[in-house]
Amino acid sequence: MGIIVWLIVGGIVGWLASIIMRRDAQQGILLNIIVGIIGAMIGGWLIGPMLGAGSINDGITVMSFIVSLIGAVILLAIVNLFRRGSVR
Repeated sequence: MGIIVWLIVGGIVGWLASIIMRRDAQQGILLNIIVGIIGAMIGGWLIGPMLGAGSINDGITVMSFIVSLIGAVILLAIVNLFRRGSVR
């Protein structure tokens, strides 16, 4: 059941990040899920220690959702930087 929740939340986070970065028309659902999950890892690695984020057993909270969204936006900004040479 946990993997299904990860996929759903990852898809939502990736979709919201793609809207923020204006890449929504270029990504499908699979790429949104991948961006969301990798963004959660990046956000947890970069931002989690600064915010004093809890352990992985805390489940999905508003703070973990926001951290995941920030990580996904950072991931898409890096992709934009390498593909176009500038961040939107």
